[in-house]
Parts: sequence; structure tokens; C-alpha cells
Amino acid sequence: MTKSLPKSDDQSPPTLQPVILLLGTMADTTWRMFVPTIGGLLLGVWGDVSWGTKPWLTVLGLVIGTALAALLVRKQLQNVKTNDK
Repeated sequence: MTKSLPKSDDQSPPTLQPVILLLGTMADTTWRMFVPTIGGLLLGVWGDVSWGTKPWLTVLGLVIGTALAALLVRKQLQNVKTNDK
């Protein structure tokens, strides 16, 4: 025979809301980092192939894309902090 533990009425079942919020934040952060960085890199490669400036536009596109990604993530973190208050 197994005994079951008594349930108290003040305990509610766990909800999925925190998990969904975390997954949404992770997805939002991923696109904010991926799109500008890879986009800048690809635009730089295209510019280098088009104008024969290899590797300068690739490096410039990567730097600008990374800086833009950092700004977007910073803005997201500021929004999360203000929503927590």
C-alpha cells in the first residue's frame, strides 16, 4: 500500500507562464543577435565581391552588425528591467 501525501488547499499547480516568458525572451534575444551580425557580414562579403575590396567591407560589416546587435540587446534588457518594476 502506498500513502499519498495530503494536499493543502493553498498550493496551486505550477503554470507555464514563466517558461513561455523565458522562451520568448530567448527567441527575441537570438534574433536580435543573429540577424544584424550575419546580415552585416553577408553585406560586407557581397560588397567585397562586387567592388574588390576584400576583406575590408566584410570586417566593417561584421563590426557594424555586432555593434547593432549589442545595441538591440541592450535595449531589450532595459525593457525587461522596466517591466520588472
